[in-house]
Amino acid sequence: MKDFPSCFGENGVQIADSSSSSSSSSSSISKAAQNLVTCVYQCKLRGRLSFIVLTWTKHLMGQGLSLQIQNSTSQSLCKVDIKPWLFSKKKGSKIFEIESSKMEIHWDLTNAKFGCGPEPEEGFFVAVVFDRELIFFVGDSPSEKIAAVSAAAAVFVARREHVFGKKLYSAKAQFSEKGETHNVSIECDTSGGLKEPSLVIRIDSKTAMQIKRLKWKFRGNDTIVVDGIPVQVMWDVHNWLFGNSAMSSAVFMFQTHKSSGSHSQSSVLNSSSSSSSSSSSYCQQQIKDSKLQGLDFSLILYAWRNE
Repeated sequence: MKDFPSCFGENGVQIADSSSSSSSSSSSISKAAQNLVTCVYQCKLRGRLSFIVLTWTKHLMGQGLSLQIQNSTSQSLCKVDIKPWLFSKKKGSKIFEIESSKMEIHWDLTNAKFGCGPEPEEGFFVAVVFDRELIFFVGDSPSEKIAAVSAAAAVFVARREHVFGKKLYSAKAQFSEKGETHNVSIECDTSGGLKEPSLVIRIDSKTAMQIKRLKWKFRGNDTIVVDGIPVQVMWDVHNWLFGNSAMSSAVFMFQTHKSSGSHSQSSVLNSSSSSSSSSSSYCQQQIKDSKLQGLDFSLILYAWRNE
């Protein structure tokens, strides 16, 4: 699962994972992965499709932030890294020139309040201004300068995070722009014994999907409905069941679709048809197929099993 790339939008944007080096040990991977959340937003620069990739990190020395703007071919147009060092600059701005126009990136983390994760919960803002137009803003405390600029909202298209547990893995997700924030929980016991492993996914404590005979259905996809919207769920728990490392990860993807019509039929791959393909290849194909069906928002969870 370490090589898993994600593609979004018309031509795709690839998010590189700082914990994805194939030469790293599982322990070093887990340390990097544990404190990483990446959010992808879609916007337009002079009518051209672009992506804003915002990554929050947490280390012993403090919180970190990276903001990168990419075009539709995943080429980086500009990037700002705020390192998580003790004396890092928590407030500032940086100006770039893109196609003879000024790109401004502003941030203020001075009064940011953090929970257990890498993302601030309040008291911060990050903003992007292009050609005197506010194209991106997250946070709750804009400066007077930013507030005075006309706003053009970017669209939140993807979120990727790492979750840890032994049997239960939890995250929060908002599957539609004006929808409620839901608690997503994944329960899976792969500890062995007489009981056959099974997978249960719950939305706000209500069972949305259950997969039995998991050793035969360790990769697959199904569709659930959240807020009246069809959400395609894809899973790959091969590493949990058959991995050799003391700490292994599975991947889960939740993809909403703009069309709320008929749901695609459930499709589950058994081990005989998919064991020869890698987790990366399988999930890439699922993303490609889902894009053709009107992909709207994607939540990607890397679930790391603690022994």
